[in-house]
Amino acid sequence: MNPTQQIQAQYSPMNEINTRVRILEGKYNLTRERMLLINQNMIDHYKTLSTELRTINEDLKEIKETLETMKETTKNVVKEMSFFARKDQLKILEKYINMWNPLNFVTEKEVLEIMKKKRTKNATKRKRK
Repeated sequence: MNPTQQIQAQYSPMNEINTRVRILEGKYNLTRERMLLINQNMIDHYKTLSTELRTINEDLKEIKETLETMKETTKNVVKEMSFFARKDQLKILEKYINMWNPLNFVTEKEVLEIMKKKRTKNATKRKRK
C-alpha cells in the first residue's frame, strides 16, 4: 500500500463520521425550524383564543346584566299586578253601579232648572188662589 492510500484509509472513518455529523446537523436544523414554526403558530393561536375568550366573557357579562334587568322588571310587573282589581271585585262594583244607575243622575244645571220650574209653578198656583 502506498502512503497516500494509507493516509486515505486513516481518514476514511473520519470522513464518514464527519458526513454523518453534517447529516445530523441538517436534521437538527430542520427540526429546530419546524419547532420555531410550531411555536409561532401556537402563539398566534393563543392570541386568537385569548381575544375570542375576552369577547365571549364580555358578551356573557352583558347577557347576565340583561337577565338581571329582566328579572327586576318581571318582579316589578308582578308587584304591580297585585294592585289590579280581581274579577269578583269588579262584579261587586258593577252591581253597585247598576244599583245607583248613574245615567239617571241629574246635573246641577238640571236641578236648578227643575227648582225654577217648581217655583214658577207654585207662584202661579198662589196667584190663582
